Amino acid sequence: MKVGILSTGNIAGVMAVTLNGMKEAELYAVASRNIEKAQAFAGKFGASRAYGSYEELAADEQVDLVYVATPMSEHYENVNMLLRHGRNVLCEKSFALNEKQAAEMFALAKEKKLLLTEAIWVRYMPMWKTLREVLESGVIGKPMTVTANLCYLIDQVPRLMSLELGGGALLDVGVYVMNFASLVFGDEIEKITSTAVMTDTGVDAQNSITLTYPGGEMAVLNSSLRVLSDRKGIIYGTKGYVIVENINNFESITVYNENREVKAVYEQPGQITGYEYEVLACKAAIEEGLLECPEMPHKETLEIMRQMDAVRKQWGMRYPGEE
Repeated sequence: MKVGILSTGNIAGVMAVTLNGMKEAELYAVASRNIEKAQAFAGKFGASRAYGSYEELAADEQVDLVYVATPMSEHYENVNMLLRHGRNVLCEKSFALNEKQAAEMFALAKEKKLLLTEAIWVRYMPMWKTLREVLESGVIGKPMTVTANLCYLIDQVPRLMSLELGGGALLDVGVYVMNFASLVFGDEIEKITSTAVMTDTGVDAQNSITLTYPGGEMAVLNSSLRVLSDRKGIIYGTKGYVIVENINNFESITVYNENREVKAVYEQPGQITGYEYEVLACKAAIEEGLLECPEMPHKETLEIMRQMDAVRKQWGMRYPGEE
């Protein structure tokens, strides 16, 4: 499968390394708005084609899949342009700025009969399935409470501090804690309560979100651009609990019983970078003629976007162009 990469930033580099380590896919092309940057990236990672505009990559009929690694504020425009040119798309998280944009992107993909999926990498990983199986086995009884945090020292990254570029902790790292809660409890939420500390530039520096579910379950979620956290996700059940090390790329899953004794440990299988699983999922979907990946259906992306919209509404945080 020939893959094109839109943008030449850090995560684009991670994807390039991933593709170079795979036999099922190849790094075929890269595009930047600056031809020198595209050529430098192609030279470093061995891409066959380097384009000085996104439209040139979109027009290349040899490209089977385009990975979009631009800032979140650009996803809507970039993805729609690619779809109109007939390209299948794997778009980085957060998928869009809001649910409205995401719904329009999916509608266009459906109209064009093309694959479009969100690159929320943990959803595609084997450990995501392992955690589901652990919970479904009933080993910790009925899960009732979840805590999850994802916090990094990244408030010096200009993009993340810019309202115009879709900045803030929520859409960049909070999306992972929201997805973690979704894995455990689903998306039927009775109440969302949230608070945030805002920066001078108008984005959330850190936030806390509590989700309450119809069955009395609760998820308490934290994300930040200003501190370093342990990145743990903990699921508390009626017969024990589970600790997940690093909800951004599950390193291990440890199961404890009612006496707080370790009953089982599941370790992360070897990986190139972890990005390979979303690429493989896209390849399988394209070969089967699917318009979405079963690992991350469109409705799941829309649900998470809807939840983040509701959270931002409580803070009064709007991106440019939003009503």
